[in-house]
Amino acid sequence: MLPTKGYAAKNASSVLAPFQFERRDLRDDDVLIEIDYCGVCHSDIHQARNEWGFSIFPMVPGHEIVGRITKVGKAVKDFKVGDLAGVGCIVNSCRECANCKSGEEQFCSVGMVGTYSAKDADGSVTQGGYSSQIVVNQKYTLKISPKLPLEKVAPLLCAGITTYSPLRHWKVKREDKVGVVGLGGLGHMAVKLAASMGAEVTVFSTSKSKEKDALKLGAHHFAVTSDPKTFEKLAGTFDFILDAVSASHDLNSYLSCLKTNGSMVLVGAPPEATPVNAFSLIMNRRQLGGSLIGGIRETQEMLDYCAEHNITPEIEMIAIKDINTAYERMIKGDVRYRFVIDMKTL
Repeated sequence: MLPTKGYAAKNASSVLAPFQFERRDLRDDDVLIEIDYCGVCHSDIHQARNEWGFSIFPMVPGHEIVGRITKVGKAVKDFKVGDLAGVGCIVNSCRECANCKSGEEQFCSVGMVGTYSAKDADGSVTQGGYSSQIVVNQKYTLKISPKLPLEKVAPLLCAGITTYSPLRHWKVKREDKVGVVGLGGLGHMAVKLAASMGAEVTVFSTSKSKEKDALKLGAHHFAVTSDPKTFEKLAGTFDFILDAVSASHDLNSYLSCLKTNGSMVLVGAPPEATPVNAFSLIMNRRQLGGSLIGGIRETQEMLDYCAEHNITPEIEMIAIKDINTAYERMIKGDVRYRFVIDMKTL
């Protein structure tokens, strides 16, 4: 076993604190990654505080992991010592179901194994990237281009793929009118990616103060949703809307902004069920869908796309000792737009 340092939540009401634990010894098809940076996702907070009800403690959060490979198993062919590598939200799956075979491990019929707070096939509990190192099967390890700053690559492994995947699946194309609801960690990546694909992007936000940022990030228009006239003005405008808000809000208002045959896709997860009026969908054959991260193949595609188009998130670097403060700031929306932990501070 490999002694490892990290930061963990001991239970749902505790702050994150230094934690010693063990990683498994390398199997033949494993790689060992020394972690340089780990992004901080809002789902880390949900999990650390057991807000979704299935957390396993003690918990080392973190699923936006980048670093350098320091050791490989004897059967590893795709990576070598010294390579840059990343780990996203998935570290295992059944590999046999139709979804796994089609490269959509996030929808594994048996259940994908999350990077932390999940039971792996051998019964062990996974621990995440707020740590010094991680052991991962090569199949779930991602290649990182040296073209981009490594610290800015980390959030691509969740925020990047979570927004890239629906844009690709719903075939967003040049000159499509795309709305992005919410300008946070996910929303700001949706703006950058959709704009890079040639779409005409409008940001929906409750806060007029975010307009300057939205336009700087690549949006073409800005809509203040606290003004009820906004939805009247934009009715029937959009081909596609990506909703990245995790707080409760009225979906029907945004559905009214879709064109006939338009689609709205949820990537945020509000804590409570949200009513949808059937006529919001029926009258113009609109679609309401959802999307969950992406499979390993698509995540690699996204990383390569971002390297080619020089797309990275806006980040604020923090030391690991400041993680609890960062959590509180995230809850208040006080981050532009993603925290990244410098793991050298561990």
